[in-house]
Amino acid sequence: MGPTACGKTRVAVELAESGPFEIISVDSALVYRGLDIGSGKPDKATQARAPHRLIDIRDPSQPYSAAEFRADAIREMRDIVARGKLPLLVGGTMLYFKALRDGLAQMPSATPEIRQRVLDMAEAEGWGAVHARLQAVDPQAAKRIHPNDPQRLQRALEVYEVTGVPLSALHAAQPLGQTSDLPCDLVFVAMLPAQRAQLHQLISDRFHTMLEMGLVNEVAALKQRSDLHAQLPSIRSVGYRQVWEYLDGQFDYATMTDKGIAATRQLAKRQLTWLRSWQELHELTCSLTIEDATIVKNLLKNRTRAAIYW
Repeated sequence: MGPTACGKTRVAVELAESGPFEIISVDSALVYRGLDIGSGKPDKATQARAPHRLIDIRDPSQPYSAAEFRADAIREMRDIVARGKLPLLVGGTMLYFKALRDGLAQMPSATPEIRQRVLDMAEAEGWGAVHARLQAVDPQAAKRIHPNDPQRLQRALEVYEVTGVPLSALHAAQPLGQTSDLPCDLVFVAMLPAQRAQLHQLISDRFHTMLEMGLVNEVAALKQRSDLHAQLPSIRSVGYRQVWEYLDGQFDYATMTDKGIAATRQLAKRQLTWLRSWQELHELTCSLTIEDATIVKNLLKNRTRAAIYW
């Protein structure tokens, strides 16, 4: 685990090449086909060295939920364990890690009509209006969900519109899903940067590199599809949203670049906030260099049952 741009993929690939691990991606953007440059998706050469499961499994027109991730991850974990290896779950989508660890309460499905109603409100009035509506009907959920988190805002308001009961009340009334279905124990290791400024510089450098690699052309190609729009979770991914809005003419290239970097830094801040409250977390101060793989490797050998196999 760790904030974006901290080097998780590099470390995971080295671990997979030198130990008994197979990688499962825990990233809400990497699941989508066609979102390659802006998501930091491992290239073909990297995936040839260390295959990543749960990458490119969903069309960007089709939202992917935490519940679907949990089911898919457990299936992949079971397959890896059956092959005599250890699952190495790698990514920065903390909601997915939480769903895997804690399970999920059973929630009602939204009808297409209600889902569209929420999306229409967001398009007409902005996600701030959706958050205000949620604040009025479910202040506990509104307190937890950031106004710039459209996927969770949409889901929370959908649940209320379907049931007439706040999402927070349904969570309180239901036990979380069973976690006994996990095929192995979970050991959480977080790569944390020693200096926030260093991480911020890496984020800036990486976003500029993505632009040089053709991020604008990648988003332009997605924009040509009639079934994709700005409210989809895939398009609202960090970086993609800002480039999409630039292509819509909302601001110039320099502003888009600044907004993309700022949004990525905000994502890293949210990830670090999650990690500060995570229980039973092995925190590693990473140097953001090639030495990080050795640090993580030593921790796994010393503190987990991986040492039995490695």
